[in-house]
Amino acid sequence: MKLDDRIMELIAIGASITANCQPCLEYHTGKAKEYGADEQEIQDAIQVGKTVRRGAAAKMDKYAASFNVSGLNNEGADKGCGCSLS
Repeated sequence: MKLDDRIMELIAIGASITANCQPCLEYHTGKAKEYGADEQEIQDAIQVGKTVRRGAAAKMDKYAASFNVSGLNNEGADKGCGCSLS
């Protein structure tokens, strides 16, 4: 089954919210409207993204609270994580 363009853009809207990417949200909202998505569908996609982001953040907060720095073996530390801090 191939997803149509409207559905793909609604998925991208939810992913934009989850990734905290404002330019992505604006772009994909415009594209979703072009492909016939209505206001309610866009709001639903935004809500799904917020729910996923909230769940992921809660899991990370729980992980960070019990994070054992002294037990770290630094495997993969030289590969980096992809953020632009360094």
